[in-house]
Amino acid sequence: MTETILVPGGRDVRATLDPARGDGIDDADETDDTDDAAAGRDAVVIACPPHPQQQGHRGDARLVAVSDALTARGVDCLRFDYGAWDEGYGERADALRAVEWAAERYDRVGLFGFSFGGAMALLAAAEGADVGAVSALGPAGRLADDLDAVAAFDRIPVPVQVVYGTRDDIADWKPVVERAREYHQPVVEFAADHFFVGQEDKVAAAVADFLVSNLGVE
Repeated sequence: MTETILVPGGRDVRATLDPARGDGIDDADETDDTDDAAAGRDAVVIACPPHPQQQGHRGDARLVAVSDALTARGVDCLRFDYGAWDEGYGERADALRAVEWAAERYDRVGLFGFSFGGAMALLAAAEGADVGAVSALGPAGRLADDLDAVAAFDRIPVPVQVVYGTRDDIADWKPVVERAREYHQPVVEFAADHFFVGQEDKVAAAVADFLVSNLGVE
């Protein structure tokens, strides 16, 4: 059963917690930051959605597919919506707060994002998010001079996976892929467009394989 979480931090950030299959979380409408329903669990992945001004949200098909793949492998997934639009700065803070919420309750935390969310995941990891691995799907490259996902690799101390579609003509993913290869980080290629239409399950499997392996989940 899914649960709605209100992520603390001063912005209106709401998230859906998908438990690993068999965990049996009871339904709940909303819980505040004092709720410890997730306490004592092993691993969770925070999923960052696409651009909120382009209808990106936590119900995005790519995020749901990754969550399904993770929960089938014994890992919870927290899919969140950003607070009010803040040019990428508040959204990065939202990702950091979501990781903080998870780190208080789980032994291991991973970070995933799609498109704009891929950049947010990389930028949050570079800002010190307490995570064991990061996966960026079709990531945006640079949002501002000081929101540069390519430059973020210099400051990310954990394994990073970049997944991209060769027919993607929306995200500026090429510089991110090139930097990942320079750092000898895993890159996964699909013959797909930006939205990975018809390949969501294959993409989700690749992301889940990487995150589960690097989070040490058996």
